[in-house]
Amino acid sequence: MTHFVSLQELASRIPSGAKMAVPADYAGVAMAATRPLIESGTQNLHLVCIPTGGLQVDLLIGAGRVRLLETSAVTLGEAGGAPAFVRAVREGAIEILDATCPAILSGLTAAQKGVPFIPMRGLIGSDLLRVRPDWRVIENPFETGDAIIAIPAIRPDIALFHAAEADREGNVWIGRRRELALMAYAARTSLVTVERIRDTSLLDDEVTAAGVLPALYVGAIAHVPKGASPYGLWGEYPADTAEIARYAEAARSEAGFAAYLDRFLGAPAFA
Repeated sequence: MTHFVSLQELASRIPSGAKMAVPADYAGVAMAATRPLIESGTQNLHLVCIPTGGLQVDLLIGAGRVRLLETSAVTLGEAGGAPAFVRAVREGAIEILDATCPAILSGLTAAQKGVPFIPMRGLIGSDLLRVRPDWRVIENPFETGDAIIAIPAIRPDIALFHAAEADREGNVWIGRRRELALMAYAARTSLVTVERIRDTSLLDDEVTAAGVLPALYVGAIAHVPKGASPYGLWGEYPADTAEIARYAEAARSEAGFAAYLDRFLGAPAFA
């Protein structure tokens, strides 16, 4: 059964040491949950970026909340690189599981299907195999001499994301963002912030039904308008690129990051 909770209660459901999947900046980032998550003191997170990370990931790293990062990239897009991530890598402050976008999506697909791994091509000869001993080169059982890579299942404890709409039954409308469905299917539970909650069923509406994540996969929902800001949300509002650029500039130094974080924690939610 899906529970409707406050933003603070939703963040409190993310324990220290959790393996948490978060989406790319275009796919519905639950930015509003970042503040209470940092304030709660949660530590040693294993973040899995689906398939890349951005501002939310960089803030959590800079705040010292991340132990292990599994991703194909962390970037602020047009605002440049992710400063806290770069510092943490250089200083060895976090562990990195370097990946590619297809590998991460394959690992989640394996978990969704309940199988231990998914085979894929395109990685043989890559330097990544030297740093990912868990990616195994195996022989195609149906064709002698044909090597493939076995990508182990990625099973997050939590999928955290933001969406436009939920209904009173706990169903969430994710539209064409199928990576959100993949995250939710692979994870033990999903924690979702939404722009609004409607009284009529999303599944009973022919217009919305095909883009619905059923309540079965949702553990808790918090009603948080503008919950993705300063990132945008498809069909709702654009990204605040100026704010993301301000962060990128400030976070170039540790002192600048600390000042920005103080403002971020103390200020009302971005609008």
